[in-house]
Amino acid sequence: MIERWLRADLRDLLTYSMSVSPEDLAAAYGVAPDRLIRLHANENVYGPSPRVYAALARGAWHQYPDPQGRALRRALAEYTGLSPEWIALGNGADDVIDLLARLLVGPGRTALIVEPTFEMYALSVRWHGGKVLTLHRDEAFRISLAELLEAVRRHRPAAVFLASPNNPDGALLPDEILDALLAEDVMVIVDEAYFEFSGHTFAGRLPQHPNLVIVRTFSKWAGLAALRLGYALMHPELVRAYDEVRPPFHVNLAAQQAALASLEDRAYLLANVARLVAERERLYQALQAFPFLRPFPSRTNFILCRVIGRDAHRLWEELLRRGILIRRYTSPELRDYLRISVGRPEHTEALLRALTEIVEEIPHGHA
Repeated sequence: MIERWLRADLRDLLTYSMSVSPEDLAAAYGVAPDRLIRLHANENVYGPSPRVYAALARGAWHQYPDPQGRALRRALAEYTGLSPEWIALGNGADDVIDLLARLLVGPGRTALIVEPTFEMYALSVRWHGGKVLTLHRDEAFRISLAELLEAVRRHRPAAVFLASPNNPDGALLPDEILDALLAEDVMVIVDEAYFEFSGHTFAGRLPQHPNLVIVRTFSKWAGLAALRLGYALMHPELVRAYDEVRPPFHVNLAAQQAALASLEDRAYLLANVARLVAERERLYQALQAFPFLRPFPSRTNFILCRVIGRDAHRLWEELLRRGILIRRYTSPELRDYLRISVGRPEHTEALLRALTEIVEEIPHGHA
């Protein structure tokens, strides 16, 4: 009925794949929502710092927040080692990515994306009228440097979106790939959403490369997914341009105060990150015992598994029936893969028990 008023280029655009709520999925498979183990969205199962709750108990909620987020920028400057003018804030990393697409790509321009990767890069570019040029990783999720450079030199994209570590496979972006791109004088946006889990960053290259942008989030390491707080590290001139195209007051006071409290209590949060990294390694070793799973080494808080000799969707369903929600994929290149977020040790145990039950109840070749 209303399609005639919509932009024609958006009518058939697929929506982000998190549209069905975990609660609805649980109900559809006969699982009580409060008994569902959520290992699908790479959430931090340890949650935020206790100081966040105290920070949210106070605030001038009737007043607009500081539109520049100056206190938070100063705190992030201390955390990142860059001065505040190198830092831009966003309403979650998704918002930062979307604003960068608005600023750098847009109608008549092209962004280069290497699939499979985080869905938001391509979606944001298309939402803003830009075109997406797609390359593909090999079966080990490696990027061909020769193909990448050929595409950059032939098409001269307005921006290249990459992630380090990449989602869904969890591997770091090789240094030589980033350095080669930066030498091509193309704008490169590197998503470091899992920086605290990987311990690796390209931030040290920023002063020498104004064509580099690094995106980070408080959702993963700080457990603030519900409050939406992300930031970008980039050249001060780019920060000023970014601030001109974003809405005013778009980072709310609650998110700013929670982020400040998180940075003040980073030792507590980073200890939780260390617990998740240790659990990730335990889970990786345990998953290798199942012959139908091929887990990939990861530098994040999740593990991607290739499913061999079984139907990945059926396996996802069987786990959900047992109260465990993990990430499935519908795209052709990932339909044989499942992604498992790292949880607490008891979540790992529940997952391993469920997988063992499935092996016993549904023999190989029948799933």
